Amino acid sequence: MVETLLAAQLGNALVARQWLATTAESCTGGGVSAAITDIAGSSAWFDRAFVTYSNEAKQEMLAVQAATLAQYGAVSEPVVLEMAAGALAHSRAQMSVAISGIAGPDGGTPQKPVGTVCFAWADTTGWQHVTTCLFDGDRQAVREQAVAYALQGFLDRLQAMQ
Repeated sequence: MVETLLAAQLGNALVARQWLATTAESCTGGGVSAAITDIAGSSAWFDRAFVTYSNEAKQEMLAVQAATLAQYGAVSEPVVLEMAAGALAHSRAQMSVAISGIAGPDGGTPQKPVGTVCFAWADTTGWQHVTTCLFDGDRQAVREQAVAYALQGFLDRLQAMQ
């Protein structure tokens, strides 16, 4: 399974840097943190997960601003940037990923069709990266692709820092 391989690689890279990771997940429902915690010894490099499926949870747990949610919607780059920053602020981690999307089968619009997933990564150096993807497939396929993409984004950042 690609997620297991990516999570193991992430663990090695975080241990080498002596960093901890955290996740802030919406549409993946904890899938990234599950992939991470499937790896034995992940407590050495994974701090905590925030599964913030509702807008209220995003606000209460991650300090996402109500105005940001109202202006852009939960599935937006501004919201995931605030989620990633909130995860760092509310954890001991040095690196975070945030994910919000429309996994389907319902909920899509012409502007944000099913399969739209927004990602943000941040770290304590001040670096941030945000992107939006459109994944194909059913709900499970969208979620699996999002988990793998989130893990790969962590790895890409860590490799760029070497």
